[in-house]
Amino acid sequence: MTDRAALGLTVFWFGLTYLGLALGRLPGLRTDRAGVALVGAAGVLACGLLTFDAAVRAVDFATVALLLGMMLVVAHLRRAGFFARLAGLALGQVRSPKGLLAATMLLSGGLSAVLVNDVVCVALAPLVLYLARRLGLDPRPHLVGLAVASNLGSAATPTGNPQNMIVGGLSGISYLRFAAKLAPPAAIGLVIGYAVTLVAYRAALRAAPPGPAAGATGDRRPNGTRHARLLVKSLVVTAGAVAGFFAGFPMAVVALAAAAVLLLDRVKPAAVYAHIDWGLLVLFAGLFVVVQAFEVHALAGSGVEEVAARGDPVWALSGLSAVLSNLVSNVPAVLLFKPVVGAMPAAAQETAWLALAVSSTFAGNLTVLGSVANLIVVEQARREGVAVGFWHYCRVGIPVTLLTLPVGATWLALVRY
Repeated sequence: MTDRAALGLTVFWFGLTYLGLALGRLPGLRTDRAGVALVGAAGVLACGLLTFDAAVRAVDFATVALLLGMMLVVAHLRRAGFFARLAGLALGQVRSPKGLLAATMLLSGGLSAVLVNDVVCVALAPLVLYLARRLGLDPRPHLVGLAVASNLGSAATPTGNPQNMIVGGLSGISYLRFAAKLAPPAAIGLVIGYAVTLVAYRAALRAAPPGPAAGATGDRRPNGTRHARLLVKSLVVTAGAVAGFFAGFPMAVVALAAAAVLLLDRVKPAAVYAHIDWGLLVLFAGLFVVVQAFEVHALAGSGVEEVAARGDPVWALSGLSAVLSNLVSNVPAVLLFKPVVGAMPAAAQETAWLALAVSSTFAGNLTVLGSVANLIVVEQARREGVAVGFWHYCRVGIPVTLLTLPVGATWLALVRY
């Protein structure tokens, strides 16, 4: 195959994949984003753009293993009723609309900083909706606050969201250093998010609750000795995993070890596996292959190294990442910047990776479509008869994004440690 033919085929499969990711499906078909990534990877292999061995090497299995391990840990926490109990303790103590919003955003942001934010939203959305209805409050401000806070809080650590896991895996930045660099802007972002939500929904949050109302039942809160034992075991293992992350042990190994310990139980495996987002794992693997082919056949010799060497590792990268994250989603956007960051001077690469992590995460707040966490909250609300419209969300998401993106970039550009 000639170089020109290889370039043409690479651009075709890359363009088809990212078009499908931007649209959420292939035109005229029901193929979802995971299927689109798989089709692109299969096309790359079928056309001989990568050998099968090269495609296997392109997949960062440490990142995939970290995501799988964390999903299994969170699945056990859900089965044990951790989220229901914690939400009952934290949210059940408040009675005012502003208090509920503050508790919701603090809980969402705090949990998302340690656990995967998508899963946190799956667990908390029904509980927040139930409590808001029980108190007779408009649930929309609290649901929007839940989504926004999950994105902001997840920026703090490599395990907060899938794109941070990619950054952590590709960059080699330790968990402790990652958190030390990005936890402060994430905390500032949560304060901004709360303030913006208060202003955007000031009328609904000022209104006195009219009284309890019927609503959803929320997530399960199991009782009994067996579930109590599972809860204790899950909490101990999760705490051990977090300690392992901060101690500097390989994150993928720690996550898989924690998952393995939890799987040694009498809980039905099928009930745990039902909480795993297998499609996201397929999406990761397929994108690694497609981007590797693009790097080999399209970027090699294109001069990207010279451009990247002159590029700003914070402001320019943050701006491009924010735009691309809202066009094709943040996970594909982060992978697309892999060769760009790799071409930067070694001294600038850590800052560039961190800028990519925080900007792609904060940019997910722009619209409902900006992150999977947003879509999870909106869809769960829709199932319970609550419509969180596009503009209902954007009245918070747009100003939060425009305010927090400069905060993240400024922090990385000016604060040195």
